[in-house]
Amino acid sequence: MINNKVCGLIGLATRAGKVVFGTEAVLKEIERNKVKLIIIATDASERTKMKFKNISSDKNIPIMEYLKIDEISKAIGKDNKAIIGLKDINFSKEIIKIINGGEAIG
Repeated sequence: MINNKVCGLIGLATRAGKVVFGTEAVLKEIERNKVKLIIIATDASERTKMKFKNISSDKNIPIMEYLKIDEISKAIGKDNKAIIGLKDINFSKEIIKIINGGEAIG
């Protein structure tokens, strides 16, 4: 249930043009200070997880280790994406709220 809500919001944000996906694209947007939340797949490689955890700590960007690669990929309509960056603060807040046990729209 929670996964469906998160995936729905990620899909909506993607259609609104507020999501970047893939390691290089997310890193580029982090450097431009556009990313408000990083979501990394639970089954992503340990190297990728550590890299983005360090960057998020340095840049003070929230990071959530949530969903699997196939769930993230399906939500954004792309194949094999382990990491996404949300560029909208409101989508980011809602997703954090749902993951942390709060309720959101719907």
